[in-house]
Amino acid sequence: MAMVFYGSNGKSNPVSMENKVEHQTENQITYDINLPSDLGMLYKVRLGLQSLENNISQLFLCHFKIQNTLTLDTFSLTINKTLPLSPNGDRWIEFPIQWPLKEALSVVTYHLTVFSRNILTERYLVHMTACIYGTRGDTGDRSLLQSLQNVQQGEKNESFLVIVDAVDLGDLEKIVLLISSKTDCKLDIKKLHIQEGAKEYPIYVFEVNEEFSVNANKPKIQREIPRSFVIRGEQQKNDIDNNLNKEGSQLKKLTEYTIKVYTGDKRGAGTDANVHLILFGNEDKSEVFQLAHSLEHQNPFERGKVDTFKIKTKNLGSLRSIEIGHNGKGFASGWFLEKVEITDAARNSVHCFNCNRSVDQSIITLYVLFSF
Repeated sequence: MAMVFYGSNGKSNPVSMENKVEHQTENQITYDINLPSDLGMLYKVRLGLQSLENNISQLFLCHFKIQNTLTLDTFSLTINKTLPLSPNGDRWIEFPIQWPLKEALSVVTYHLTVFSRNILTERYLVHMTACIYGTRGDTGDRSLLQSLQNVQQGEKNESFLVIVDAVDLGDLEKIVLLISSKTDCKLDIKKLHIQEGAKEYPIYVFEVNEEFSVNANKPKIQREIPRSFVIRGEQQKNDIDNNLNKEGSQLKKLTEYTIKVYTGDKRGAGTDANVHLILFGNEDKSEVFQLAHSLEHQNPFERGKVDTFKIKTKNLGSLRSIEIGHNGKGFASGWFLEKVEITDAARNSVHCFNCNRSVDQSIITLYVLFSF
């Protein structure tokens, strides 16, 4: 069993209760732990199991009590809940701490709706968790494929609801996804919606729009999804739905491009900066694309590596040139770019843009070297 403590100045690492037993009776265990002094005033605790044991089927928690041994301030709470212990289930619960003369936060039931294309067919082989971050802390990693509710499955689109109980997070800011699988597969996730179960609004929208290539023999895929926007009322929701319908009618006109970026194989060639790209054709130019999510590597643009990205944009005609650059973020952000290859799916053609030089914060323009 482990606990995570949240204070006004941050949170602790998971504190394992192993070897911390001070006193034990038949139905009560007392632990003696030391927390960092810079956490500030504690306001919530997350409690759960870091690993499952075959001889444990469930853990019923009756009561929780915490006391500051210096000030003797004491908080106690009756829980009376069974901690879920299924292999893919949510193994954590959390609750607020109320100190004397301090108002405690409330526990909120969050409804997280996942919109995707094929997760439901793969859910028995995939393990996926989400950590929701707000202005008042985070939920820790919670399973998304446990007891699904409100499942809707169509020919091309699907959605399902996941319920997460957590101490009030304040305004939601981002979600971090962790994805792994027992077998190689592709997961197409469109977006995530989060709202309080007791309220219709606001709805926090997190756009994903990515197909994840999950490899059973590679580390978990991690993606940080920032909040896209917040729907705060019915009229705004109707306006967004209308815009989405208009955009949906134009999707068939979009062209898919596969971008292969070759980073040079020399010392200091890689970069941690944010790389962006614009495509220019003989008929039009694309919007600015941030090349953030490589299909091969969690950290793109490393020395001697090739990173692949897929984008969709309006019909540009035949590609003529590209603009590529980065924001200079991170230590030693200079980047040696060897070349960029772009495949136009509509025309079944490949265009090569040679560079073979360092790219600083300024944007450089590359022209088609050859096409085939």
